[in-house]
Parts: sequence; C-alpha cells; structure tokens
Amino acid sequence: MPLSTLNQEQRSAATAPLGHNLIIASAGTGKTSTIVGRIAYLLKNGTPPSKILLLTFTNKAAGEMLSRLERFVSREVVSQIESGTFHAVSYRWLKKINPNLTLKQPSELKTLFRSIYEKRRFDRMALDIQPFSATFLYELYSLYQNDSLKSFDEWFLERYPEHKPLIDAYINIMEDFEEEKLQYGFASFNDLLLHIKHYLQNNTILFDEVLVDEYQDTNTLQSALIDALKPRSLFCVGDYDQSIYAFNGAKIENIATFSNRYRDAQVFTLKTNYRSTAQILSLANRVIELNERIYPKHLEVGRVGNAIPPKLLVYNDLFEQHQSIAQQIKNTPRQPDKIAVIFRNNASADGIEASLREMGIACKRKGGTGFFDSKEIKFLLDFASLLVNPKDMMAFIHLFEYASSVGSALSKEIYQSMVHFGKGDLFEGILRPRIEELPKFHSKKSMQLGLFDDDEEIGSATRFASMHLPRHIYTHPLLKHPKLQNEAVRYFQLFFETIDTTLMMRSPRKILATLIDSPLYAYIVDMLSNQRSRLKNGEINEEKKEEATERIVKKARLLLQLSEHYKEIDRFVNAMVLGGGELTEGEGVNLLTVHASKGLEFDEVYVVDLVDGRFPNTKMMSSIEEERRLFYVAVTRAKDALYLSFARYDKAKKVDYKPSQFLIEAKMIPHDFV
Repeated sequence: MPLSTLNQEQRSAATAPLGHNLIIASAGTGKTSTIVGRIAYLLKNGTPPSKILLLTFTNKAAGEMLSRLERFVSREVVSQIESGTFHAVSYRWLKKINPNLTLKQPSELKTLFRSIYEKRRFDRMALDIQPFSATFLYELYSLYQNDSLKSFDEWFLERYPEHKPLIDAYINIMEDFEEEKLQYGFASFNDLLLHIKHYLQNNTILFDEVLVDEYQDTNTLQSALIDALKPRSLFCVGDYDQSIYAFNGAKIENIATFSNRYRDAQVFTLKTNYRSTAQILSLANRVIELNERIYPKHLEVGRVGNAIPPKLLVYNDLFEQHQSIAQQIKNTPRQPDKIAVIFRNNASADGIEASLREMGIACKRKGGTGFFDSKEIKFLLDFASLLVNPKDMMAFIHLFEYASSVGSALSKEIYQSMVHFGKGDLFEGILRPRIEELPKFHSKKSMQLGLFDDDEEIGSATRFASMHLPRHIYTHPLLKHPKLQNEAVRYFQLFFETIDTTLMMRSPRKILATLIDSPLYAYIVDMLSNQRSRLKNGEINEEKKEEATERIVKKARLLLQLSEHYKEIDRFVNAMVLGGGELTEGEGVNLLTVHASKGLEFDEVYVVDLVDGRFPNTKMMSSIEEERRLFYVAVTRAKDALYLSFARYDKAKKVDYKPSQFLIEAKMIPHDFV
C-alpha cells in the first residue's frame, strides 16, 4: 500500500481523521505521494470511490495521482473517483444538466465582449474621463468574478471611483454580454464555477471527502465553491511560500485563515525536501524566512551525498550573459531537457533563446504564446467547433475576422444574417438562403448609454459585378450588406466552398486534412506568414516568409496527428478546448517564466536577470513578499545545480543595473557590492 512508502510526517497527514485538514507541503516534500496515500487510506477504510472528489489545478496533475494510485488499487475502483481541475469537474457536471452548454476560451469571449462594447458611442456622452478599453474592462470583469462576492458596481467603484459617471454604461455592457452568452449557450471558465455554485444552492452533490491540491492558488470563487459542496471532510494541500498567482485572483488569505474558518481544523507540515541539495535549500530558506511566517516551518534535507554549491554568475554586459550561459549549457554533460533557464519577465528569455539556437542547442519556451494559442491552430479548431455547433457564434466571428476590413462587430452581423437567411439554421443560410432581405441589426436605442441606433441603407450586389463571382455567391443575399467590401466577398466565397465540402464529414482527421489543403486555409497561411515576415519598411522578407509558412504548416500537421486518436469530431473539439493548454511541443532546454516553472524540477537551473527592477519586478509586483515567493519557487526547481546570474550593463539600452536584493538576502553578495 502507498502508506508504507511514506515518511512519518507524510503518513500522519495521510491518515488524519475526517474533518478539515490542511497540509503545508513545502517544495519537493512529496505532496503527490501524500495525496495518493490519503486516497488509498480512505478506500481502505470503506469510503466509496464515487464519494471522493480530487480537485487539482491541471488535469495532468490529477492524472498523475490516479495513475500512481492504480499501482495499488484496481483501475475499476480508481475510475469511479471524481477528479480533475475545478473547471473540468464543473464542466462535466454542467454538461449533464445542460448538454447544449459550450465552453469558450477567454480570447473568444473578449471578441464577443468587444462586439458589444463597440456598439457604445462614448463620444456622444459628456465625459471628463477617458472610458476604459473593451479589453481592460473585460479583464476587470473577469477578475471581479474570481475575486469578490460583492456587486460589481461596489467592487469596481472601490478601485476606480473616478469612473462613477460611466458605471451605468459599464454595467449595461456586462448585462448585454451575459444575455448573449445565455442566448448562445456560451460559458466562460468563471461561468462554470458560478453556475455550479448556483446549482449547489438548491441541490446537493454528496462527497465524503474533497481533496484540494495547490490550495494556496485558490481564489475567492473557488473557495466559495469548496464551501458550497459541504463535504463531510476536507483535505487541502498547499504551501503559502509558493502562492504566486495574486495577479490572477489567487488569495493567500484562503490558506492563511484556514484554522480560523474551520473550528476543527488540523494543520500538518511536510518539511523534508527530497528534491534539492542542502546548499540549495539553505539559500531558499535564507530568503523566504524574511516573509512573515503564517505557519511555522523550515525545510529540511532528505538527500545525502556530495553536492555542488549554488553559484553566482556576474557579467559586465547583458549580451555577454546570454552568450556565456548558452556556452555553459552547451558544455554541460546533462541532457538538455533536464536543464531550465528561469526568468521573471518574458523579455529576459529572448537573448538566451537566440544564443542557444545560434549554437545549435534545441530549446522550448513556455510562458509565452502556446501551441493552442497560435492563430493558425485556433483557426482550424474554430472551424471544427462551428461544424460541431452551428450556434457557436464566437467561432464564426473569429473565422470571419480574417477577412479584410471585417472586424468583430461586422462578423457578428454576418453571422446573424446567415441565421436569418436560413430561418434559424446557419448552414442553410450560408448554402441555401430562404430569406432574401437582411435582418435589422440595431433594435436598441439609448443615447444615455451611447448605443448605435443608425439604420444603414441596403447595398446592391451589382457593385461586385466586376469580380466575376460564381452565381451562387453573386446572388447570395449577404452581398446586399452595405459594409461588405470586395475582399470580404472573396473570403466569403472561400468559406462557402469549404463549408460545402466539409459539412457532411464526421471524421476529425478527414475534416482537418480537407481544411488544411483548402484555398481558405491557404489564404490564412499567406496572411499570417506575411504578417510575421514584414519588415519595418513594410516590405516582405521572402526568406522569413518561407520560414514562417513552414512553421505554420508544421503546427497544422501536428494538430492533424492529434486528431487521429479520435473518431468523432465533437469529442476531438472538446478534448482540444479543455486540454489544449496543457499540451506542449518541442524538445531541448526549458525556457520558463517562474510561473510556468511551478511544480516542475530540473537537474540544472539558471535563474537569470537578477537585477533590481527586473527581479523583483517593480512594475508588475503586487508586493515584495510575493516577489520573494517567486524567487523561492524559482530556486527550489533545482535538484543538483543552481546558477544565479545578472549583468551590470545593457549596451543596447545604455542602462546600468544593480544586483537584486534577493542576492543580498541569499548572502550571495555583500550589501556594499560594486
């Protein structure tokens, strides 16, 4: 059984009586083994597997824990345990309640939000203040949902009282946003938790125990959802010293006030680190102990044997830092995928990445734009999503925004027109329109809220006569839309033909192969490769364009390979939407932001750009305590070798740098270092 593999402190936590248990699991102390041991203990003592809920922050983490459990318990039993991220679990429950619910990514919902925002004419309102942009307002609304149980106007005006004259307009935009999501069956990641929390007010989902991993990263909404579940027992595992997601709404207060909120709370501490050497742990302790101690603890060493002390690398110039570290990595005997370069800011990695590639060293970067966030992949998945669910207006909008002179607002009108032409059926409206007249787009009027209310005259298709369009396009009622221009009509023709070809297909691989080979996708590839190879003077660098095209095609082929594991297009789309963010590509040295490095470990770690202003980051930081926790997370990723580096000067910007205060706190340099 797993319990026999645990040390005394892990075993004490894993066998705690039912109740409210908090386990402080410091870096490298075996939290996964403890959680697995806890589940095995519950099963052994008669808890039905279906009455156990495991909540994690990645589906990969949940999968790893259950995979370990299968070494000791049958797969049939393990399969009955409810597990996954807060969002994945909530999504599964909600799909049983409402099968038509469609989960949308933040970028898609931002587009919907923007299409509503753009209808407001703030320039018609007498204002002494500049309104927030659509993107910033959307992000504020999302943060509010995670951060507060108050009303939006109360929460908002506490932070931005000077925007009180605009609060009614802002609230109206959000009300329309919520109405449209409801109309089309869309849900954001926040909505999944809000809907389940609302469901639990009148319904009960019984669990004997809820286990929560990375408890320090929970936000107000997630904490409220845990309480709404009302489990018989709660087993929360986390480390306040690794709470680094305040910018994303995480509340360190959730773990800090655990003992106050639950009267029967028991707190266990895992303090024996099996990952890092004594010297690395000593450095980490020296820095993190300067933060206020919420619960008393001190990392202890679980490893034995010889060790390399952490080393400080000081360079005269930033470029020299990049080249030297790349050269050191090239000369190391360790495998590239066992090495990580960790940085506080994305810009810090650019020089390292360029130097590594210049020396022919493979590397992969995480913390920037991921595979599933790239436009070429999102286009393919949006097209597939539309085939699965023709009511997915956001997928349609994203697809049509690629047409020249077509933004989110016009894309939305085109979608509404197609549904209108097809009497409620999108694809009928595209391929076989039954109504010839355009719908009315602007039904609302409110000068106070600055809404558009101008009716536009219907255009004539004859203005496109010189384009020599096929009859089925030239006679389509969409061409009456007054805002439509030649390039948009040509794009519609490509879209029409691709829909006509793929509509009856069901195989994900066949759909993607057809789409990738279509003139429509060739148009997208050409547009993106042009964007990525355009020089400052506006000219296209043909060599760069060829390289950009090659990378786009490579990514498309990878998605095609992923589709081979699925027989049904809807299952493929669901898997990509929910799990896409956790899939990675590439091989070689790991280039990671501190946030992206959390939960990982490497034989050799370089923490770079440790200079005042960059790490700690004076522009982005929420507090010096959180920056110190970020430093703690970065250095405790190292198992055997840790290198801390900085440069005194940047020749390109002509800027002098001072060493980070964390290097002083770590006693790597004296206070009067010059």
